[in-house]
Amino acid sequence: MRRQDREINDRKKIDDIICRSVVCRLGMSDGAEPYVVPMNFGYDGRFVYFHGAREGQKIDILRANPRVCLEFDIPGEFVVSDTACVWTMKYQSVIAHGVAEIADGPEEKRQGLSVVMAGVDPRAYTFPDEALENVCVLRVRIESISGKESL
Repeated sequence: MRRQDREINDRKKIDDIICRSVVCRLGMSDGAEPYVVPMNFGYDGRFVYFHGAREGQKIDILRANPRVCLEFDIPGEFVVSDTACVWTMKYQSVIAHGVAEIADGPEEKRQGLSVVMAGVDPRAYTFPDEALENVCVLRVRIESISGKESL
């Protein structure tokens, strides 16, 4: 990391940023082309879970190359100056790399959907079998993670 003075090394602080983030940007590689999708998500400290359609460009890309990059951020505010190039911004962000897996069975899907819902609403939900058949649940096993902030 170029600006080591802004690096976050505390894993609890990194996890807190992830949990306070509203959107995760899922970055994938479609051959030579990057592809990024903003998604809502769930996080259990080990995996990041997503849900969506069972077919489409994202699923096609992940089947060909499951390596992904995740980005989470807490936007801050601009720090203004009279000089344009001296403006800056307060922020907190996390970048993670890992491998995306498609949850196969209904129990894996229920687990992933429960984590996604817990990030929004702490009530316990049930997921009917029909709903599970019509949804794709992805989980990303985090292999590396780093945080950065300017406050």
